[in-house]
Amino acid sequence: MRIGIIRERKNPPDRRVVLSPAACKKIRQQFPEVELCVEPSEMRVFRDEEYEAEHIPVTANMQACDILLGVKEVPVDALIPGKKYFFFSHTIKKQPYNRELLRAVLDKNIELYDHEVITAPSGQRLVAFGRYAGIVGTYNGLRAYGLRSGLYDLPGAWTLPDMEALLTVLRGVRFPGMKILLTGKGRVGAGAREILEGIGLREVGYKEYLASDPKGPVYCQIDVTEYNKRKDGKVFSPEDFYQNPGDYVSDFFRFARETDLYIAGHFYGEGAPPIITREDMRSPDFRIRVIADISCDIDGPVAATIRASTIAEPLYGYDPHSGEEVGYREKNAITVMAVDNLPCELPRDASEGFGEMFSRHVIPAFFDGDKEGILERARMTFQGKLTPAYAYLQDYADGKE
Repeated sequence: MRIGIIRERKNPPDRRVVLSPAACKKIRQQFPEVELCVEPSEMRVFRDEEYEAEHIPVTANMQACDILLGVKEVPVDALIPGKKYFFFSHTIKKQPYNRELLRAVLDKNIELYDHEVITAPSGQRLVAFGRYAGIVGTYNGLRAYGLRSGLYDLPGAWTLPDMEALLTVLRGVRFPGMKILLTGKGRVGAGAREILEGIGLREVGYKEYLASDPKGPVYCQIDVTEYNKRKDGKVFSPEDFYQNPGDYVSDFFRFARETDLYIAGHFYGEGAPPIITREDMRSPDFRIRVIADISCDIDGPVAATIRASTIAEPLYGYDPHSGEEVGYREKNAITVMAVDNLPCELPRDASEGFGEMFSRHVIPAFFDGDKEGILERARMTFQGKLTPAYAYLQDYADGKE
């Protein structure tokens, strides 16, 4: 089996990679029958020489590979017919901008495995960049608060080499008596919490958070059970919430009255109640001045997120009265950080973490007969057709919806 690590070709450039040199070395030790090679890249966070130092050949000949590994979507004209590809295709939600990509995958008889649907039998995702989205997004949120308030000025995360550097910078800040709210307890929420804990901020429970304004900076992490409630007033049931989200309404505003910086790291399911509405933000009791929307659902549960921002220009302002974008420092604006590719700001750490997960969960599946169905669940196309689990994409691929 010959596996090739392809060069990322999508713009804006992405410096991440599926397998770091260290991950390649580990795979070769564990599975000597695997041949690995790397396509040359001037953008990749790991230099070609770092792979060569681990005796991983650097070659432009990806045609000789059986399996090709990438991070972002591969441009249509760069797809090699008949190969097995792993990358984030961004097609499973019928994203219009990638319709032609899915068509090309089918036309070129490519066997596509999407990182987003590499899951355990329980449905839990096995490979993801969520932890690093949480880490960088929280740093960016704290940075945004300083820029908005003028109290401190932090460098952009992309200028720092790794997570430890982020923590070092943050530990040098004397934060004001601010209240920080974090939603979500998945990978993104865990990454965000790492930063808040790592700089020594005190965590408080939601009842204390709502009841008082402490002197020093504090944070509170909540989940759906705290910021939603049943319409009929009955006891909240997480299982019922996920099955019948229409029976619930948001109970978030009580937190909005007490929060200075809101970090949105939740997963938002279809049909769930909105978290922050335009009406909420027009209320004089709405206290939040900075929103770090790591989840970045445009025109979604956080109404201030009207567009994605970029690494180069991560902040914009939302005027709650006009509903328009304004300067993020304007007096009445809510400052929004909504970068949609946050892990790209820590490409080395993010790649190392992703590679460890891919090496542990995916590579063995090629040698154990895929006994847990990891490959089968992630396989979207086979022999020029959509697999049964993804047949719902056929009309999308055909341009009928």
